[in-house]
Amino acid sequence: MSAQFGSLDPNRLTVEQAARVLSTSGRKLVTVEMLQRDVEAGGPTNADGTINLIHFAAWIVKEMASDA
Repeated sequence: MSAQFGSLDPNRLTVEQAARVLSTSGRKLVTVEMLQRDVEAGGPTNADGTINLIHFAAWIVKEMASDA
């Protein structure tokens, strides 16, 4: 991760950290509320409630493909 994110672990981010990383690295604003809705809809989380960005991204792609 870049210096702006410090020593964040992409395998274990809080919803707030994930929203910040995704908003900064993408073209769209990603809010905590958006991610929380995804989690409530079945988005994967670690046992401690944190988000693994790779697993979460794979889930989003799968959801997008099933909506097509």
